[in-house]
Amino acid sequence: MSPASPRLAPLAPEQWDEPTRTQLRGHVKRIDQYLSGAPGAPRMPNVLGVLGHHARLAGAWLNYNGVLLDDPTLEPCHRELMILRVAWRTGSVYEWVQHARIAARLGVTAEQIEALADTGPGGDGWAGTGPWTHLEALLLHAADQLIDRCAIGDATWAALETHLDARQLLEVPFVVGSYLCLAMVFNSVGLELDPDMRAEMPTRLPESEE
Repeated sequence: MSPASPRLAPLAPEQWDEPTRTQLRGHVKRIDQYLSGAPGAPRMPNVLGVLGHHARLAGAWLNYNGVLLDDPTLEPCHRELMILRVAWRTGSVYEWVQHARIAARLGVTAEQIEALADTGPGGDGWAGTGPWTHLEALLLHAADQLIDRCAIGDATWAALETHLDARQLLEVPFVVGSYLCLAMVFNSVGLELDPDMRAEMPTRLPESEE
């Protein structure tokens, strides 16, 4: 469950020391603009403000996660469908809103995002139902299996092998596992939405279990 109020406040740009700034340069686009304090500088996203509490960890994580986001072998829209399923299943509002925006820019439809919320936890009803291609249904079923069992089932893996190469197959659990980890962090620290995210929120939001 998520706390009622933030447990770890994002660091404001003026609170970042030079070692922290140095650690994150090169890992985050526009980091110098966020930290400049100049008039008109873009606002520091809350997620970066929280990660700034542990710059060494944040730098390593962002470097690793950049492979999944910036140089993926999976189709970006397929990655985003799995991330959104993780966000919904874990009740991570920040992850859900953030990646609903990314997914929409990649061509994922509002109908698909809505359908991600309609299928129950661990549901096997992806194939043959909803606005999915066969591969999308397989990836969403794999995401549910990873969330529920920490493994992709034999039949699902065999079916994925007919669509994906070895690198893509490896990326499936890495994407799901990475965003499970982030959802745990976001939910545990009580990460709040950025102001600009509130203007583009999906109709429905996930709820964490009490």
